[in-house]
Amino acid sequence: QVQLVESGGGLVQAGGSLRLSCAASGRTFSDYAMGWFRQAPGNEREFVASIRWSGGRTYYADSVKGRFTISEDNAKNTVYLQMNSLKPEDTAVYYCNARLGFYNYWGQGTQVTVSS
Repeated sequence: QVQLVESGGGLVQAGGSLRLSCAASGRTFSDYAMGWFRQAPGNEREFVASIRWSGGRTYYADSVKGRFTISEDNAKNTVYLQMNSLKPEDTAVYYCNARLGFYNYWGQGTQVTVSS
């Protein structure tokens, strides 16, 4: 059974930092694209960042480039999202995603709230 478990969310002031973690289990993820998405109230879920386990190529939404960094630890089967210089508009539920072809898995989400 595939499980993606996020952690690390919380309340932070504007300009602060948080690091989200996504622990993956239940299968081999070496060929998967791992990503972070977010959804603010009243908005669609949107892409934030992604990385491939093998090779480590990364992609970012324009809104977070230069502030967020996605990384992975193969030994721990964990993906991280380091978020710096947070803004109130970064407030959302952040979801971890694992995707390969037709296979698409989501975590339960972790709340990030940035106060002004």
